[in-house]
Amino acid sequence: MIKILGIVGSTASGKSALALELAQRLDGEIISCDSMQIYRRMDIGTAKPTAEERATVRHHMIDIADPRETFSCADYVPLAARAIEDCAARGKLAIVCGGTGLYLDALLRKNDFEPQTSDEAVRAELVEWAEHCGAEAVWRELERIDPESAAAMHPNNVKRVIRALEIYRVSGVTKTELDRRSREGGMRYDACVLGLRYADRGSLYRRIDFRVDAMLRQGLVEETEALRAEGVFEANRTAAQAIGYKELLPYCQGEISLSEASENLKTATRRYAKRQITWFSAKEYVRWLDVTTADEKTFEEIVNNASEVFKKS
Repeated sequence: MIKILGIVGSTASGKSALALELAQRLDGEIISCDSMQIYRRMDIGTAKPTAEERATVRHHMIDIADPRETFSCADYVPLAARAIEDCAARGKLAIVCGGTGLYLDALLRKNDFEPQTSDEAVRAELVEWAEHCGAEAVWRELERIDPESAAAMHPNNVKRVIRALEIYRVSGVTKTELDRRSREGGMRYDACVLGLRYADRGSLYRRIDFRVDAMLRQGLVEETEALRAEGVFEANRTAAQAIGYKELLPYCQGEISLSEASENLKTATRRYAKRQITWFSAKEYVRWLDVTTADEKTFEEIVNNASEVFKKS
């Protein structure tokens, strides 16, 4: 079984810097696990590694798709698995780094039962039904066929409800059953997954605010305008909903001020960070490293700690 290292945590937690340093210490290469970094020309808003960083350590799963095309978890897993196998064949440690929990979970778990679960036509039909009949009616249908999934979802979370219905209609298997099979399938790799945790949430939020301000200075508005001019946001709903661009679009369209857009982006990023923390906290395979204690740890201390935990795993 291939041994890999995973670095996870919320946005702006320092995952990329840690992965870069560990890759140099442990003779590794980085496998991005970010659902937006796979898109070309979406650079600033997705906080992609710089050209210098990518020249220092080889990165995989970045800039592999056109932003006008849809790209799913089902597309990601086989490509990322191939990159991991390539690293192993060359004697390199694969370091999977990113905050897209669904992608990481699907990559790590071995599931020989995985059926086809996506169909754009079925999804479009369900979206149209939700628009005409309302969120409650769609949720009630999910409750009928998969009560466990329905109980775990708010009726107003139409996107998740539709996804669960799409899984059932395409595969004939409920989301609850699919999740059960996934859990029973075991792990695909000998994975040591380290999560960066901030006991002081305020420290993380300050990092988020700093990152947003830096993105704006680097040209996030101009990048958003360029993608908008290409028709990316019309062609790809996923790209249009990506944090960073979604909040800037109203400014680009003259609807709000830049300061309002900036505050909206900071708020949305903090909320996203909370969701990421909740997701990874529920995963039994994550081993947490506390970034903040009574005093904030230095980067060197964090790297040393992560390196020791991995070597002992």
